[in-house]
Amino acid sequence: MCSAPRKSLGVIMKMTYVLNGDIVHLNVGGTKFATSRQTLTWIPDTFFTALLSGRIASLKDESGAIFIDRDPSLFGFILNYLRTREVDIRNHDIRMLRHEAEYYNISPLVKRLILCEDLGHSSCGDLLFYGYLPAPSIPIQEFGIPTVAATKNCASAAASSATTSSSSTSARPGSMVRVPEYQGNGNGNGVNGNGGSRLATHSRNSSLDLRMRNGSSWAASHSRTASLDLRHSRNSSADLTKSIRSDVGLVFSANQVSGWTDPMRVQIIKAHLNWISVAYAHFVTCYRLKDSSGWQLVFTSPYIESTIERIAINAKVNITTSGEQTQSKMVAISCGSQIRLWGISEDGAKTEVGTFNLKVRVEYLFFIGSQLVALSSSGKIGVWHAMTQHWQIQDLVPILSFDTAGSFLLLGCNNGSIYYIDMQKFPLRMKDNDLLVTELYKDPSNDHITAISVYLTPKTTSLCGNWIEIAYGTKSGSVRVIVQHPETVGHGPQLFQTFTVHQSAVTKVTLSEKYLISVCSEYNHVRTWRVTRFRGMISTQPGSTPEASFKIVSLEAADSSYSYTAGNDFGPFGEQDDEQVFVQKVVPDTDQLYVRLASNGDRVCVIKSVDSTTITSFCVHECEGSSRMGSRPRRFILSGHCNGAIQMWDLTTGLDLASRGEKTQQMSGGPNAEEVLRLLDQCELSNSYASTPCMSPCPANVPTATPRLKSANLAFLNQSSGASDSGASSQ
Repeated sequence: MCSAPRKSLGVIMKMTYVLNGDIVHLNVGGTKFATSRQTLTWIPDTFFTALLSGRIASLKDESGAIFIDRDPSLFGFILNYLRTREVDIRNHDIRMLRHEAEYYNISPLVKRLILCEDLGHSSCGDLLFYGYLPAPSIPIQEFGIPTVAATKNCASAAASSATTSSSSTSARPGSMVRVPEYQGNGNGNGVNGNGGSRLATHSRNSSLDLRMRNGSSWAASHSRTASLDLRHSRNSSADLTKSIRSDVGLVFSANQVSGWTDPMRVQIIKAHLNWISVAYAHFVTCYRLKDSSGWQLVFTSPYIESTIERIAINAKVNITTSGEQTQSKMVAISCGSQIRLWGISEDGAKTEVGTFNLKVRVEYLFFIGSQLVALSSSGKIGVWHAMTQHWQIQDLVPILSFDTAGSFLLLGCNNGSIYYIDMQKFPLRMKDNDLLVTELYKDPSNDHITAISVYLTPKTTSLCGNWIEIAYGTKSGSVRVIVQHPETVGHGPQLFQTFTVHQSAVTKVTLSEKYLISVCSEYNHVRTWRVTRFRGMISTQPGSTPEASFKIVSLEAADSSYSYTAGNDFGPFGEQDDEQVFVQKVVPDTDQLYVRLASNGDRVCVIKSVDSTTITSFCVHECEGSSRMGSRPRRFILSGHCNGAIQMWDLTTGLDLASRGEKTQQMSGGPNAEEVLRLLDQCELSNSYASTPCMSPCPANVPTATPRLKSANLAFLNQSSGASDSGASSQ
């Protein structure tokens, strides 16, 4: 008899607490929570104080509990902090916890999580961070700059444009093709500075952009991933619209800009020897590396009205002026069909060499020795020679891929042929307007040559030059290797091996000393084979063996600029006798790059912007060693950012650590995040303008300089400080 009244009394007391609001029932993402009003509101100016005071609207479920559409597992962490004022981050991601704490505007918890999150990050970078070049100033626009080539070159250009490639179409493969080493009297383009065959002005395989913007039947091809074959957009029609818009702009004016481009956004980075050149939307800068003073800005171009689309640099060119040869640096840019060339002295003084016109949009721009070469997928080739100061244009069949070997330029075309041009013989035939385009090889199936790579074997004797090995990919997905070895004397290059593993068109292929690497258009699917060599030459015993299969997913925005592909090529990068790498940029707007071995796809390291700015372009370059004893060349990753700055990363150290199985980000001897949180339980964090939050800052010691906190952290602290000030004034 007594139990019933007690039960009724308990129900009445429970209802009283609910009516008074002391117990709050919450439904967070479908999970029920019950807590007290005091627990939720002991921190002022939070989401919960606004919710329970009625300042923000609320929804209730069928049981009357307040519904909050958030993650219940993360809310349990928040509620536990409000109950105990302790933080347990085990089995939780600090970034997600901080995001949730910022949503509920719990300032003390956010400050603690900011400190824990920043323990492993620094504006000074990690072990691989090498240097930082701030954004330059935008130059003043110059007026009266000529926009056409010199009159003396116009006649020869017109004559060469009218001349078809009759010599190339009638040419047949020579009985023997041997590619000698390019000497060039010390003015070569080699990384080692001796005029060797190594070229650092562009990637070893630069066929992707030429194929994607070719107007031939290749553009209508289809694979299993049609939406990704054209720049990896969600809708391939967007890329078609972009191509049409670009072509229409060229028809009306080569100088018109299709849309606004951020003037401080780094578009392209190119490097040669100890010089790097950075292309922004409307100007170019050059930096030089010195042993004592590091990287120095030595050249800034005048303001260019048109948007810069391509750039090339050569740090070792001999220019003939007044009958005398002087050594200089050369920087070239292209805007639509026009090319502008400067000469730069050691002290940074610039000389306007000239402005030239290819008649069609320039799709690739690079140096071979002292010659500047411009290519278009329509089949036009433009060459400027430093010795003769002559600009020459010649027509060929549509070009889908190219590669360089010493003084030779090899071209893969849509008729299944591989042509070559010997740039060393370029000055000998100026009167004939002939670039000596010769057919080297014809594909057995007449398939489109969509990728090509040349490997020069070491000299077999002191009297002979290099022997040539060529790997090329086709539109149908085949990868073939052709060779010209001493045993094939009297014949053209012989077909050595064929691989048919790709079901989509091959977009890249690289033949190195140890590996054959091919990439197709299906999400950049990579296949690698280990190559067997005997006395430096590729061997059939035991032949090439499969090594790895992986993908380099790298997406591009549908509305990206024309220069995006030139500034964000994923590789492979590296010399043919060294370890090569891919640099993977998964999405266009990101502050991270993934460096992976080209041989097997293993991760080497992750490059993360030290100031959290978006990486807009990048390149890999090997700088010469200094004059100091024991110095060796070092490879760097140069990343350009949306704020105009350049960040440098030591790839040589990253590869060394990866080969030893060591991590680039090792824990220091200091406290970890959990230990820091336990120490912070004894005090409160206040707003500080120093790089590290201060326990009790002295007002006299607060600097007036710009705070060094991250922008996101600073914005939150300023917001919370302003809210507390407004609350105090209202009281």
